[in-house]
Amino acid sequence: MTVGSEILEELRDPMSISTLWERFSARDRSSSKRGKITFDWFSLALAALYAMRLVDTSEGGYIRRAHVS
Repeated sequence: MTVGSEILEELRDPMSISTLWERFSARDRSSSKRGKITFDWFSLALAALYAMRLVDTSEGGYIRRAHVS
């Protein structure tokens, strides 16, 4: 799985970046399939998802999955 797909999998409900990072990094620690993902890689993956319009921000400033049609 790629970092971006793992972020989308974790992002079921709108949440803050810090909450998403905490959940993602906790999940990352429990996975022994690959090395630890740093916040730099996490933020780059999140930026790529935003550029591809797969995530956006809600009115409250939370990150959420975009509704792709």
